[in-house]
Amino acid sequence: MTTSRTTTAPARPARRVLRVALGTAAGLALAVGAPLAASAHVHVDPGVVAAGSTETLTFAFSHGCDGSPTTSLVIDIPDGVGNATPIVDGGWTITRESGADGVPTQITFTSDIPVEDGFKATVAMDVLFDESAAGSTLAFPVTQLCADGETAWADIADDGQDPHYLDAPAPLVEVGAVAEDDGHGHADASGEDGAADGSAGDGSAGDGSAGAASGAGEHADGQATAAPAADPVARWLAAGGLVAGIAALGVVLLRGRSRTSGDV
Repeated sequence: MTTSRTTTAPARPARRVLRVALGTAAGLALAVGAPLAASAHVHVDPGVVAAGSTETLTFAFSHGCDGSPTTSLVIDIPDGVGNATPIVDGGWTITRESGADGVPTQITFTSDIPVEDGFKATVAMDVLFDESAAGSTLAFPVTQLCADGETAWADIADDGQDPHYLDAPAPLVEVGAVAEDDGHGHADASGEDGAADGSAGDGSAGDGSAGAASGAGEHADGQATAAPAADPVARWLAAGGLVAGIAALGVVLLRGRSRTSGDV
């Protein structure tokens, strides 16, 4: 009389392969998903300035609200700023709200033509940083208004938390030590003659020659100039990674099932 015997030992290697496949798929999705999340922020440049100086801050974005075109950027001006003068650039209508001291508390840039998702556009302003702000980091919260919906880029990281992992981080500017005078009445943080003069300005918009944001993707004359869009590429990479992970999982499950049934 012959007695059949069932073995289950091969199940362990199958489970090990399954765990490896799941880990690989998760790692791949994270690797391609992180650049996607980072590319969806509103960026400010420069990110480091000197206290007591006037710097041109450029705010850039290349995305809408879940694909919806951008109509306006509303930028809140934080404490520690002595004055903020928006720079006139073609294609944008600018309005301001000011406090009792005449310093703008909020500046709104409204696009004459909605900026499509995947196009890069910039707005800029001259900002005077108070000497009292030295050694601090100032947040410039931005509300992105779109044809359908809006996004408030206003999240502030807790101590020790990486702001790049926030869902909607506010643009940050690190304020360094007080700029030294270069001998010509100009505040200069680098030791070279600079354009920052430390003056508060008259609070009015510039004449367009004060240094509007430059570079590829500049939004001018009512049209957003096409620039290499990182968002669609990242989306395709993320989708490809997930599909590959799911396919690997299916193969592992089928092999494990066939081995188990074949050992009966």
